[in-house]
Amino acid sequence: MNSPLESVALFRIGPVPISEAILVTWVIIVVLAAASLLVTRRLSSRPGKVQAAAELIVVTIDNQIRATTGTAPAPYRAFIGTVFLFILVANWSSLLPGVEPPTAGLETDAALAVLVFLSVIWFGVRRHGVGGYLRSFAAPNPVMIPLNMLSNLTRTFSMFVRLFGNVMSGVFVIGIVASLAGLLVPIPLMALELLTGLVQAYIFAVLAMVFIGAAVEGEAPDATSLGKDT
Repeated sequence: MNSPLESVALFRIGPVPISEAILVTWVIIVVLAAASLLVTRRLSSRPGKVQAAAELIVVTIDNQIRATTGTAPAPYRAFIGTVFLFILVANWSSLLPGVEPPTAGLETDAALAVLVFLSVIWFGVRRHGVGGYLRSFAAPNPVMIPLNMLSNLTRTFSMFVRLFGNVMSGVFVIGIVASLAGLLVPIPLMALELLTGLVQAYIFAVLAMVFIGAAVEGEAPDATSLGKDT
């Protein structure tokens, strides 16, 4: 297993090095896009098992967005749902022989955290305008402006470190046990990895919902207490 701090290029497209994390990410994107097209191609008022499962996922995401942000889920469903499903599939890709999940690499987790950071700005500005969004940093009083701005950056870093650390530790544990005890012993750990991957995808999506909800409601962008709870 390569160091998580080292990105080894598998090949190059011109001057751009393509690592395993990038390649696996592309595969996951293609798989998710193809699956969504197949599921939504022929929707029916009497859904089959596949459509029913997809509708259950959408309803669950909508309910979570509504419960977390207190707002209608439609404007945020696509972004939150995509982030959740991508992280979930990326985490579970570690169970495939020879595949290292892209979420176990620094680049992917940093990119996901930056996407959430930019989405908070986007949804906040779309709801309140540039001036209204900037005024939210002065809550509850202007003295808090530097601290709220710093919080906006540190929470992005916190999301990145949380996801990277948890996924990378799981990959290391399974790899070490497999090398010491053979192929059958790690199976219970792999089952636990399924649960851990789901939990990490859920936590990341919920954090994104909380931050977006705060921006939409015009509240001070502080998630210190949430970070302690999760």
